[in-house]
Amino acid sequence: MEITPTAVAEEHDRLRADEAIPALINDVRDRLGPLFGTEVNPVTAAAYREAVDAVFADGDRAVNVTALCALLRDLDCQGDYPGFVVDEFLGRKLAATIAGGEPSALLAEATFHFADVHTHGGSDDPAGADDLEAALAAGFQTRLPGWAWTESPSPFASTR
Repeated sequence: MEITPTAVAEEHDRLRADEAIPALINDVRDRLGPLFGTEVNPVTAAAYREAVDAVFADGDRAVNVTALCALLRDLDCQGDYPGFVVDEFLGRKLAATIAGGEPSALLAEATFHFADVHTHGGSDDPAGADDLEAALAAGFQTRLPGWAWTESPSPFASTR
């Protein structure tokens, strides 16, 4: 695999055009909200595209996102289970990379596992395909606003 500026631009365009990801983000939010006793605002396709643009505006992050997407898109393993560990690892890392630094990265990794349980690829898809979708949904849903607790100042911030 070779990651070039062209490959990064192509991945940016691919993710930006993927209309399934905002729907998956909203599905994840619809499932998570009641578990936490809160209503989570849905994500629009336009907000998703803006978040993709923000991720790819950071060249270092864009290279890593591109490489992780490419690995997951092509990852397959006969019988799937032996590949389970690596596709879970790559999916978590992709979600965390998209979300940004801590604590968002950790939240995205946890959300990846939740999204992955509810995301299933087709029988002809490589093993990493559903992990790719779950990682994109988890990373971008964490990065995007909509959770009330992320939109107000932390009660733990120092006032000194």
